[in-house]
Amino acid sequence: LFSLSVLLEGLFLSPLSSPGAILGRSETQECVYYNSSWEKERTNRSGIEPCYGEKDKRRHCFATWKNVSGTVEVVKQGCWLDDVNCYDSNECVERKESPDVFFCCCEGNMCNERFLYAPEAPPQTTSNPFSQKPQLFSTLLYSLVPIIGLAAVVLFSFWMWRHHKLAYPAALVPTHDPGPSPPSPVLGHKPLQLIEVKARGRFGCVWKAQLLNEYVAVKIFPIQDKLSWQSEYEIYSVSGMKHENILHFIGVEKRNNNLDLELWLITAYHDKGSLTDYLKASVVSWNELCHIAQTAARGLAYLHEDIPGHKEGHKPSIAHRDIKSKNVLLKSNLTACIADFGLALKFEAGKSVGDTHGQVGTRRYMAPEVLEGAINFQRDSFLRIDMYAFGLVLWELASRCTAADGPVDEYMLPFEEEVGQHPSLEDMQEVVVHKKLRPCLRDCWQKHTGLAMLCETIEDCWDHEAEARLSAGCVEERIGQMQRQAPIIGPEEIVTVVTMVTNVDLPPKESSL
Repeated sequence: LFSLSVLLEGLFLSPLSSPGAILGRSETQECVYYNSSWEKERTNRSGIEPCYGEKDKRRHCFATWKNVSGTVEVVKQGCWLDDVNCYDSNECVERKESPDVFFCCCEGNMCNERFLYAPEAPPQTTSNPFSQKPQLFSTLLYSLVPIIGLAAVVLFSFWMWRHHKLAYPAALVPTHDPGPSPPSPVLGHKPLQLIEVKARGRFGCVWKAQLLNEYVAVKIFPIQDKLSWQSEYEIYSVSGMKHENILHFIGVEKRNNNLDLELWLITAYHDKGSLTDYLKASVVSWNELCHIAQTAARGLAYLHEDIPGHKEGHKPSIAHRDIKSKNVLLKSNLTACIADFGLALKFEAGKSVGDTHGQVGTRRYMAPEVLEGAINFQRDSFLRIDMYAFGLVLWELASRCTAADGPVDEYMLPFEEEVGQHPSLEDMQEVVVHKKLRPCLRDCWQKHTGLAMLCETIEDCWDHEAEARLSAGCVEERIGQMQRQAPIIGPEEIVTVVTMVTNVDLPPKESSL
């Protein structure tokens, strides 16, 4: 054990604010910055780092260092995200007993300029002498033993009942208030074992894992993506987010410590994977297409809906902002569920959606107004952006459907013919905004009653004018009508149906937006 208090002099600029400033939610504006791996990570070595964050979140400073044979080696210093462990601490102090890497955080400008190792002394236990009245003690002991035994039996029985009733342990069940940093569930006696990596994405990788006798999916975020992990957790924790067509959320967890900290988000596991993966490997029949499309539309419609009277509380309207086939998962019966809410926004009356950037999502699925940077930051504008992307997902389904009288194309991403597999923002602006192109709707699709109706629905979803796009609820209704009508109507009546469809068969385009 060692104690130290180090002031790094000569490495950094002098602080801009006086020590001892009154601390508050927005008081930490600058921190001492240092990175021992600056050459490898191509960053500055030292200086002063301005801290940024959401208005309602606290900001902190941190420092990490090692003790190498009695010599202090600083690893990193800088700004730290909202962390309850740093609240109201104007000194950067590591209190853990002999860690491999020392870590501390604090509140206040430049508060990490000094850092200190002061481990907490272990609590001293004192043994209480036996009672001076041994007969009374013995009487009480013999009286309480049967009661304690009975209570233990009752508690064990209750635990067994809960174990069989709930599919997952209570330690992983989330609360409705995500707070600044959720606590880590203790899984020592409920092992969560990672099995294999199933996907890699924008904010980390997704593992197939085993929790007791269940398979689950574990999405692992590195510490630098803590805001994305916390945002997705907050969306999953919104009242009313449990729905058949929304990916089932189980819980969150922190693993490892300090620099190696990993942030886990645990959900249900679906072996068929994403719609992208499924369409690459398989074609779909007309009925399968309708089932996947309708359940995906139902999930999106539920996500978009504002439900004041929900039994779990007011369920706000939520925009996904990254709708694509990769974020639509398929259950074993091909029922679709919407996943990945790292970019989602919730809209609550009287509350701002917070600091947000309009040009987010996956480029090839971006609506024209997103590519142009001309978004009206209102709820309906974001919902219509989702619907544009959903039109492209429907096109992907149509392109792999066996119902048409013609060959089924190999799976291609939307606009892959036009811009290839790795388009730049400028490529998508040229194709979608300036040329107003959309993926090709094959002529043979028009010869099938249902696919012809689906093509019209797709065009109404990806309309260049955002106000003209269908709502998710309207798409769900249309697909239901298509499935009912397509098997009944013969080929000779196709022309009549296509001409009548906008007047009679389909719900109005602007049913809910």
